[in-house]
This record gives sequence, C-alpha cells and structure tokens, in this order.
Amino acid sequence: MKRHTYVALLATLISATAWGQEVSLYGTTMAEIWKQNIPGADQATYTPATQYLGIDATKLGSDNLSLHLFGWGVNDLGGSSSTIYNGTSTGAFSGGYLSYGYLQYKFDQANAELKAGRFTVNQGGGFEQVDGVSGRTDLRGGFSISAFAGKPVLYNTQNPGSQTDYNFQRDFIFGTRLAWRLPQITEIGVSYLEDGSHPAQNLPIPSTEDFTRRQLGVDILLTPTSSFDLRGRTVFDVAQHPEVAPGAPEHNNIAEHDYSATWRLGSQVSVTGNYAERNFFAYFAGTNMPSLFHQDDNDMFRGWGGKVTWTTEANFQMIGDYGHTHRETFGDSNRAGGELRWTFNEKTVLFGVGGHVVNAVDTKFVDPLTPYLSLSYTEARAWVLVTKGRFSASLDGILQRYDSDNPYLAGMRNVYEAVGSLGYQVTPNVKVSGDISYGSNPVAKHEAQGLLKAEYRFSSAKKGGQ
Repeated sequence: MKRHTYVALLATLISATAWGQEVSLYGTTMAEIWKQNIPGADQATYTPATQYLGIDATKLGSDNLSLHLFGWGVNDLGGSSSTIYNGTSTGAFSGGYLSYGYLQYKFDQANAELKAGRFTVNQGGGFEQVDGVSGRTDLRGGFSISAFAGKPVLYNTQNPGSQTDYNFQRDFIFGTRLAWRLPQITEIGVSYLEDGSHPAQNLPIPSTEDFTRRQLGVDILLTPTSSFDLRGRTVFDVAQHPEVAPGAPEHNNIAEHDYSATWRLGSQVSVTGNYAERNFFAYFAGTNMPSLFHQDDNDMFRGWGGKVTWTTEANFQMIGDYGHTHRETFGDSNRAGGELRWTFNEKTVLFGVGGHVVNAVDTKFVDPLTPYLSLSYTEARAWVLVTKGRFSASLDGILQRYDSDNPYLAGMRNVYEAVGSLGYQVTPNVKVSGDISYGSNPVAKHEAQGLLKAEYRFSSAKKGGQ
C-alpha cells in the first residue's frame, strides 16, 4: 500500500469518530527485533514495527447503520527488514493493508442486514474476502437466504509470469446460500460459489493454470441432544475443466470434506473426532496465495483423528489425541500423544506438560530422484502461565528430537524453542507486554527474537459513554 493510501485510511478512521454516536477504537502496536544466524550466511538483524488499528462506529444517523474498519501498516525501523517481506531486495520496507472496511445496515425485522465495502464472508462453502455488497434475511418456515457479489480481493503472487492471468481470470465473485433451521436440532445449508468469469480454457491464449472456481456446497449442523453435536460440509467442484492428457489421473470432483463430532459423556469426559479431505486442484484454485498451493499438481490431502478430554473437579485435565494425515505427494504421517494441565490458586497459575510421537518414516519429496527419508520425531513441551493482579507472565518451551540424521534438516537432530512473556494491565483499556524467544532450527542455527506490544481499546458514546 502506498503512503498516501494508508494516510487516507488513518484520516478515515479518525474522522469516523465524528460521525458515530457510539465509537469503539482498538488497536495493537508491535515492535520486534529479530536476530538470525543462518549457516553459510552473514548474521542478520530485522526490526519491523507493525500497527493494527480498527474502529466500530454505530448509530450513524440511524440506530441501524454502522461503520466497521480495520487495517494495518508495517515499517522497518532498521532498514533491512525487506528481506523478510519481499525475499529479495534490501533496504527500508514499509507497507500496509485495509483488511476490511464496510457499512452495515441491520433491519428491524427478519434478522436482515446489508453490507457494502470490503468484508469477509463464510457462507458454508469457504472463507472469502470481497470488495462488493452482501445481504441476508430470514424467511418463513425456518428458511434463510444470503448472497454476496463483487470483486475478489487479490494479492500479489510470487510468480510474476502468472500474475496477469491470475488478475484477469478472477475478475468477479458471486455466492449464495439457502438454509433451513430446526431450532435446537439441526441446520442444513446449500451454497454456490462462482469465482472468476474467465476460465483458463476460454482465454484467447489458453493458460496452463486455472484460477477460477465453480463450487456447490452442502453444510450441516446437527445437535439432537445437549451431549452430542455434528458439524461439517462437503464442497463439490462443478467447473468445466479441460480434458486431461491420456494416462493422466482424472480430476476429483470433490473439493472438500470437513466434518467433526463431539460426544460429551457426563460433565467430565468428552470425545471429539474429525475427518477432512481436500483436492488441491479445486480447493486452492482461487486462493490468494497460488504460489504456495500449486493446484496443477492435482495433489490430495486426507486426514482424520480424535481427542479424549477428562476434566476433574480438582482443577486437573488430561488430554489424549491421535491424528493421521496423508498427502499423495509426500506420504503418510501419524501423531499421537497427550497433555496434562493443572490449575492452582483459583486460576492464577496454570501449568501444563505434554508429549507426542510423530511417525513419518517414508516421507517423499518433490524431486522424484530423492529417496524416501524419515522425518519421525518425539516432542516434549512444558508451559506455565501466572496472573497476579495487573501482572501476567508465561514461559513456554518445546523440544523436537528427530530419529535419524536427515540432510534436509541441515544435520540437526534437536530442534527447540523457548518463549517468555511479561505483561502489565496499565488501565482497563491498555495493556503492555514483552516477549523474548530463543531457538534453533534447520533454517537458522541460532535465532533470537524480542517483541514489545501495546494493546488498547477505547469507546465513547454521546449519552453516558466513556
């Protein structure tokens, strides 16, 4: 974001306080120092400072109209942080972004509302960021309907060659959801998403990558009793794709399965299970970070697991969990372990220890000539949180020990990090804190970070406000 853009954003945030009868201003200021010692490279120090700022202004001439804004800006205090964000150049770095900024009107009937501006929306099929308009309303018989339309918010990709097609293909986004709800029992929704109006195969010069999406989703929430709930969704890829080359695998028409269920056995024991399946070709087609998710790989992810939690009346909690993941490109892994948590002195001291074993013996890498290598490791963690009056302090340490030497881990067997934090509640609306961490990993043999943070929230109203 150019300098004049976030100056305009700041002016908008400040002037909004004059519009609303009730205004809430909140933000977080962070200043960081980051020291790295990377094998084969010079030591580096980065000092980015980040400001998050938001405002909620209600009753803008009407009790039903409100304004909501949130943005952030970052500036390099030391002149070398651009390495972190741009990955290539050096020198001072600054930037910013408007995460959302929209007007909202809530009607007095049918739980209806309208939004206009930049907003995020989750209508059963996925999480989208849009510059446009949206609306929803309840209907008779337990039905409700919602819809949005506009231009998808786009980010710069790391592949300049595909950026032109990326921007051109994703020129318009539209979504809608129709739902039926039976109070305290179930809610079922059907949604449709259309992202982009220029599929790759329809371009004057057909592209090898299609960033557009056509998806049909079904979501469900089931709560037949107070001790059980099931929620999840299935998203179908209904786009017309080019025919695959002879001998190549067909594209899966399932973009995503994602389901979780919780069963509470009395007041002390709960059991949770989850299952997820994602087809990268369809699920990540419209992602704002296509350079991280290459949907042309036609990769598939599948994972399932569960967790058992036992909570006693003596402020003690025991958790056992297991998870299995499968990636067609990289192989399988299993993670199992548990955690113990204690609460002392009326919740002023929280303490926990945990351990897990990760089995990833035959992990494949992108290079087909690379043999299978083990990434199995054992993990130990301990943490403590103390709150006394206005002060709070915490200490968290984690250690991972790999079973065998692996050239992809720079010859390291032990990876660890320790983080300490100290905070002080200056006033009910202002809190300051500081973090310091030190660790070692395959990327940086020695890495130290320090962070100063100030969090604040203020509100005002014309009548009786503060």
